[in-house]
Amino acid sequence: MNQHANLTHWAERTDMAAAFRWTVKLNLHEAVANHFSLAVNPEGTRFLINPNGRHFARITASSLVEIDANDPGTMQRPDAPDPTAWGLHGSIHRACPHARCVMHVHSMHATVLASLADSTLPPIDQNSAMFFGRQVVDAHYGGMAFDEEGARCARLLADPKITTMIMGNHGVLIIGATVAETFNRLTYFERAAETYIRALQTGRPLRVLSDAVAEKTAQEWEAYPGFANFHLAEIKALLDQEGSSYAN
Repeated sequence: MNQHANLTHWAERTDMAAAFRWTVKLNLHEAVANHFSLAVNPEGTRFLINPNGRHFARITASSLVEIDANDPGTMQRPDAPDPTAWGLHGSIHRACPHARCVMHVHSMHATVLASLADSTLPPIDQNSAMFFGRQVVDAHYGGMAFDEEGARCARLLADPKITTMIMGNHGVLIIGATVAETFNRLTYFERAAETYIRALQTGRPLRVLSDAVAEKTAQEWEAYPGFANFHLAEIKALLDQEGSSYAN
């Protein structure tokens, strides 16, 4: 029997912990900042999130905190989350039930993109086409994502087709239906942003896909059988192989 059988949503917790650990391996993390959350009730308002001040490399399945977006006493709890995590993720889970999983990082290439006057990611290759018509740029950064700023960001995700918010002057936020889907998008977005930035650095004209081909490719990514699940399963297998404590 699992030693943490008293904790609910164990499979979801292990998926989340694996995503945190692999984020470190890909160097997409930043100090003890950034947050991932996952809704665990049908309404999407109760969610798991990383504990305040814990480095991604030390997060385990059992250390994730379960909170309620509609509980005004959350920040008075002894295990209260980071205030910006509550402001941003709480606002999104309160307002956007389709955003089951939310991953926010300040990864290098996504943040470089978010620092450009035009932060849109154009479809210049197969990876960037994944985000065609599925991204929104927040061009009105107003400071750290406490309650008011978090609520403003959540309003930008009202359209269920949007999977990616490029947070101008800030970073990137990815949403999805599962941990596997969201983490797959997160890793592909960072790779696509890097490709775009390196292409810009050549100073040569870009080969941009037509809208029709970009949309077709985006739909093919969405329908790709089992890809995101295979990706996360392999990450967990590799972590298990090295004796990682993520599933504790």
